[in-house]
Amino acid sequence: MRQVVFVQGGGLGHDQELAVRRLFEAARVPVEFDVHTAGRASLELGHEALPESTLAAIRACGLALKTKLLQPKGVGFPTAHGPNVPTNYNVAFRRALGLFASIRPVHNLPGVRSRFTGVDFLLVREITEDLYTASEHEIVPGVVQSFKIVTEKACLRFFRLAFELAGKMGRKTVHCVHKANILKMADGLFLDCFYRVAQEFSSITAKDLIVDNACNQLVSRPQQFEVIAAGNLYGDLLSDLGTGLVGGVSTSAAINVGDGITVYEAVYGASHEQVPPDTANPLPLILPATELLRDIGEVAAAERIRHAVEAVLTEGQVRTRDIGGTATTSAFVDAIIAKMKD
Repeated sequence: MRQVVFVQGGGLGHDQELAVRRLFEAARVPVEFDVHTAGRASLELGHEALPESTLAAIRACGLALKTKLLQPKGVGFPTAHGPNVPTNYNVAFRRALGLFASIRPVHNLPGVRSRFTGVDFLLVREITEDLYTASEHEIVPGVVQSFKIVTEKACLRFFRLAFELAGKMGRKTVHCVHKANILKMADGLFLDCFYRVAQEFSSITAKDLIVDNACNQLVSRPQQFEVIAAGNLYGDLLSDLGTGLVGGVSTSAAINVGDGITVYEAVYGASHEQVPPDTANPLPLILPATELLRDIGEVAAAERIRHAVEAVLTEGQVRTRDIGGTATTSAFVDAIIAKMKD
């Protein structure tokens, strides 16, 4: 029996967790969840938002499946003059575990309407540096300074992972997305590290695109891309653009990687005030869960679940509200399990 830490962040994550548990049971996968809480779910139990016991369990296990960590109720985005608002728990979680790259598969899912077909690329995002670290302060009233941090060490580690993934998956091209024409030092270093690492992978073609052109190319001809490597902020924006190309959050999954730790997570989650119980779309957690199964060698089970999901979506009779249907979460999972038995 393979143990995996399950991190529950609250809200519709509870419905997503039940959905994955039911599918794993139906597929008879030898996985046992060690459940821990974080974010709002942990706060509601009277614990810290990021309990050390949760982080320690992940470090010891090396594998985790995670719902989105919700902020406390009533908390919005902080401003320079606003209240002392807690940091984004999902970002803090990654930092605490030393996760340095987020891998986002972007591809069409049969049965989900999209503007493009034939899309199949990996978006690999560096998640430790750049403007996204929110290192900023107010110099004087009305003047705020934010720092874009780029280091050679982090860039080389990140690009080596991107090229290794490309080689492992048989991809022939890696595109680096940057703004080195304007940010000549910060993005210039990022781009220089990209081409230095590319020399170690002679069988893979290295190309680069300025970020604004990358956006244009993605919404014009996304089929040309195999692997896209981007910094933290550009990668965050392109991640959402990518899901928009192939049908929205129903198609999304994220795999966050660190030294000896891999966290598979749902990038979509909300409170039950926004999405009532048993009405959520469970796919944002089901899809990363199938990626986890593949990576631990349970490929047949992963494919069985994936094919059943695709069959239900293609028939179109049972869908949750966000993808054009009226089904509850439970009914949607029932339909998937029924297809697994066919």
